[in-house]
Amino acid sequence: MTMISGTGVTKAWGLTPVLGGVDFQVDEGITGLLGSNGAGKTTLMGMILGLHPPDSGDLDVLGLSPADAGPEVRARIGYSPEHHTLPPDVSAHDLVRHVAEIHGLPRRAATNRSSDALWQVGLGEERYRPIGTMSTGQRQRVKLAQAIAHDPLLVLADEPTDGLDPVQRDAMLELIRRVSDEYGISVLLSSHLLEEVERTCDAAVILAEGQVVAQGRLDDLQAGGVGIIVVVDDGAEALAARLARYDVDVDGSRLRVSARDGADDETLLDEVRDAVAELRLPLRQLKANRISLEEVFLDMSGGAR
Repeated sequence: MTMISGTGVTKAWGLTPVLGGVDFQVDEGITGLLGSNGAGKTTLMGMILGLHPPDSGDLDVLGLSPADAGPEVRARIGYSPEHHTLPPDVSAHDLVRHVAEIHGLPRRAATNRSSDALWQVGLGEERYRPIGTMSTGQRQRVKLAQAIAHDPLLVLADEPTDGLDPVQRDAMLELIRRVSDEYGISVLLSSHLLEEVERTCDAAVILAEGQVVAQGRLDDLQAGGVGIIVVVDDGAEALAARLARYDVDVDGSRLRVSARDGADDETLLDEVRDAVAELRLPLRQLKANRISLEEVFLDMSGGAR
């Protein structure tokens, strides 16, 4: 199912162009909206929410035009904003309940859904604390809770790991993945961090200088790597010797194996697997080599970060 699609979408603020005729599509699952700061990610999210119309082009969100049916679109999607300006004296429960009511839930249902959403994001026991007493990581979870409390079809998460340390970032990304998988909520995750898109998302839309320079499922975007990657706990040199008729690059316990005779990767994968089994090596990873999302981004955006 297509959640969002745009054709020839343009937007400028005064004389400053932001988006220059972009075509893109966001399907079910988790899609990363990737681009450097100032690439137009937040502007595009605002247009998806119907907060400002495109200057030209067509934008469709859940079968509706957000410029013409903004309230109806916003009733069906959730939004976790980038900014951290939350009311410090209001409890997390009251804020989430209030946002659920704005989305059309009756008072009693909104109260119940507020508690449920805060439990889902790991703040059940903290739900009556004033937001001003919470850590940055907890406030990010509050923002996610208010975005999912009304059971939307789609959530827009704008830089959801901003201000978090590496441990908190990992926990937030795992939470977003779980919310999507367990509750069937699609997510458009805006980020300038390649690694978090690569590890969390099913697909990506890459923006650079107001243009969509690449889009699609990550498996397709990262296709084109050569050979097989194998990681063993020990015995890497013995495995390299066993596979000497191939081109083998050894980096500690990690080997990249590629064929000289034009053998396809599936055949090569079988032979590497058999060699590991024959040598009785402890195998940690065996997969086709893929190019990194960073390589895709740099190649498509002309090297700009």
